[in-house]
Amino acid sequence: MTCAVFLELLAREASPVEFEAPLLEARAAAVPAEVLEELERTKLAALRVRTLLERRARREAELSALFDTASDLAALRDVDAVLEAIVRRARRLLHADISYMTLNDDERGDTYMRITDGSVSAAFRALRLPMGAGLGGLVAQTATPYTSASYPADGRFRHTTDIDTAVNEEGLVAILGVPMRLGTRVIGVLMAANRSARPFAQEEVTLLASLAAHAAIALDNARLLEETRTALDELSAANELIQARSAGVERAAQAHDRMTALVVRGGGVEDVAAVVIDVLGGGLAVLDADGRRLAAVGPVGELDEAEVAIAAGASRSLGRTVQRGELWVTSMAAGAETLGILVLRPPGEVSATDQRILERAALVTALLLLFRRSVAEAEGRVRGELLDDLLTGRVTDPEALSSRARLVGVDLASPHVLVVARHSGDRQRAAFWAASHAAVEHGLVAARGGETILLLPGGDPGTTARRVAKELGASLGTATTVGAAGPVVDTAAVADAYREAQRCAEALLSLGRCGDGASSDELGFVGLLIGDSRDVAGFLSGVLGAVLDYDERRGTALVQTLETYFGAGGSLSKAAERLHIHVNTVTQRLDRVSQLLGGDWQSPERALELQLALRLNRLRTATGD
Repeated sequence: MTCAVFLELLAREASPVEFEAPLLEARAAAVPAEVLEELERTKLAALRVRTLLERRARREAELSALFDTASDLAALRDVDAVLEAIVRRARRLLHADISYMTLNDDERGDTYMRITDGSVSAAFRALRLPMGAGLGGLVAQTATPYTSASYPADGRFRHTTDIDTAVNEEGLVAILGVPMRLGTRVIGVLMAANRSARPFAQEEVTLLASLAAHAAIALDNARLLEETRTALDELSAANELIQARSAGVERAAQAHDRMTALVVRGGGVEDVAAVVIDVLGGGLAVLDADGRRLAAVGPVGELDEAEVAIAAGASRSLGRTVQRGELWVTSMAAGAETLGILVLRPPGEVSATDQRILERAALVTALLLLFRRSVAEAEGRVRGELLDDLLTGRVTDPEALSSRARLVGVDLASPHVLVVARHSGDRQRAAFWAASHAAVEHGLVAARGGETILLLPGGDPGTTARRVAKELGASLGTATTVGAAGPVVDTAAVADAYREAQRCAEALLSLGRCGDGASSDELGFVGLLIGDSRDVAGFLSGVLGAVLDYDERRGTALVQTLETYFGAGGSLSKAAERLHIHVNTVTQRLDRVSQLLGGDWQSPERALELQLALRLNRLRTATGD
């Protein structure tokens, strides 16, 4: 047995108990006393070396932990993560069952749990310690480290029910607490505890105090960083506000310049609305004084007339834009007269700058409406006087009439349609709409009694009549019945076209087609009665043409079958008897007629037209026309 065995024990980091084994073996082998003494001396020296190595390893671990903590502080991003790392390291280095940190609350005058590691009690994690109460409260109050090997029985501390209950629930016995200080001010306490009695060595107090100093630095750095961030955020917010206001002013100025340029170039109400939507987004509706739409750009959607009217009234009273639900409404006025309303449905929030842009758009739109009214009134007088002369035939010089027409952009040498509109709406509004429409279409307009008369370029009187009936009716908010005649290319024919259009409008009203529009050619046999041209061939072609063409191409007798069928009072058997054919043949021929004329040819109105056409066709055939 040699002393080298202790070196082997040291090399494999054996426990202190294992160092007794060589001595026991030597005594059992009855080695000489001097050998035993040498082994004893060597064992004691080896244990001293082992203790020294343990102390140095522990110190190395402590230094490494402090270094890691300093590194965490240098790369501080999340203060909670740094504090959690400090508490966790304290528990590991002190071989404690639990470690925790409290922070002082100056407003409430106590210290509260901030972070715990190893805790199993919810009550303990939510504990607040009054200053001077318990071990932690005393450390927080005196800024002095305290340790207790058995806290529950330690009379040095002021025990409270809340603290003792939480400590007992956590099962803590030995507790060590050190202050976290910034200068002379204590900001909290760092603590370590065990669930069994044990004293804490001075080295452990020193280590925990070092970790507490790092924790205090971390908290102070976090505070300084937060103050710096707050200052930067405030500066950034101020800069953004200045930039936003500057951008708002620039935006408003650009919108104003664009709208002003539109007025100079002769733009219209819809052009101004388009500029507003280009700047603000969303949808914009331009309404007249009675709430009817003059223009709409973007997704305006359905508008509640009552809500818009209330908002417009508030806007007039306040002299500014008002909000009504999702809508922003501003009134357009000239003096005491209300000219219209702008209704904006924005895509998001509306700033004060946006409101000013909308109000400036209302002013520009009001000026355009006034200007358009003045132009329309002036042109209306000129166009009305010219159309009156054409209708009455007072001026017989065609060249003079054409010259006057060219001054207002009307070419009387091209085909025109004469339109007569009858309605019960506001005559002034009707005159304004007709004047504007005639100006846009390069036509003429006049008003006589309850009639609005238009001479418009085109060659399809029926289509023109229906368009005018729809658009003028929408503007007036009442049914408008329109008769049309034409096309005319001779100024001398305007008066005759006027009378035919009148008769057509009267016929529509008599037929119960109020609010409709048509020409005499479209009224079937009624058109033959009221039309000046008496276009029999056109009537036959429109009513019976498909059957006539089929007979001519195929050599069939569909026309004869129709005549016989109607002559037999709609009886298939009688018609078959008169034609000397089978009833099935009659049925097949009438099915072919349905394919050519449509399935409703036997309706009362269509049947009447067909019978009249059949008789006219027979007369025309008999006379050879």
